[in-house]
Amino acid sequence: MDWVIRLSYFSVLDGIAVALLVLAWLGSSRIIEHPPKSRPSVSKLMTRYRRAWMVHFVTRQPRIFDSQIVGSLRQSTAFFASAAMIAISGLFALLGDADRLRGVAGDFADADAPVIVWEVKLFLTLLFAANAFLKFVWSNRLFGYCSVMMGSVPNDASDLAYLRAAKAAEINIFAARSYNRGLRSVYFGIASAAWLLGAEALVLATGVTLTVILRREFASQSREILMQDEPKL
Repeated sequence: MDWVIRLSYFSVLDGIAVALLVLAWLGSSRIIEHPPKSRPSVSKLMTRYRRAWMVHFVTRQPRIFDSQIVGSLRQSTAFFASAAMIAISGLFALLGDADRLRGVAGDFADADAPVIVWEVKLFLTLLFAANAFLKFVWSNRLFGYCSVMMGSVPNDASDLAYLRAAKAAEINIFAARSYNRGLRSVYFGIASAAWLLGAEALVLATGVTLTVILRREFASQSREILMQDEPKL
């Protein structure tokens, strides 16, 4: 069977390396978004500040400062969505040109491997790029929802104002979560490109990427600053 023949081009170590990559990608999101209460992640700490932002937003006059913040957040998501789209286009172009793919493969180890091997390896990176694009686009749209909800908050500090501000805060949090998921897809997508060098390189890149992500979330200086006046969540 064709698929059996194609699988024979990959070793057991290749399968283990890809499994570790996917596990690290999914596991890191789980740990970051649902950390232990004794050690919250930076992403988790920021949710409190986003809610506090919307509380102070109600009585801030004028509110142009808040609209500028949301606009900046949307610009960031749009930038990364555009970058992800460019990456997707480049990968599709490379996958559709066997001769060019062979030329790229010639610069790496095991250049004698059939084209299908390089196609599969690049397709893995393409999947991460596609996931990142979808996350960034959805984040951009959610920040748009947030801006509309912020616009519906009355100027007086009434119960309705705080209710709508609280809703805007939750949408803002959802948007940030999608944005962070997109960033992690970018990180692990870059790591997946190491598979072109071999399974060992993929395992190493996965370990380095996971270490960097977890350090930034749980052991960074920015987290220490956020925790200074946050004895309890």
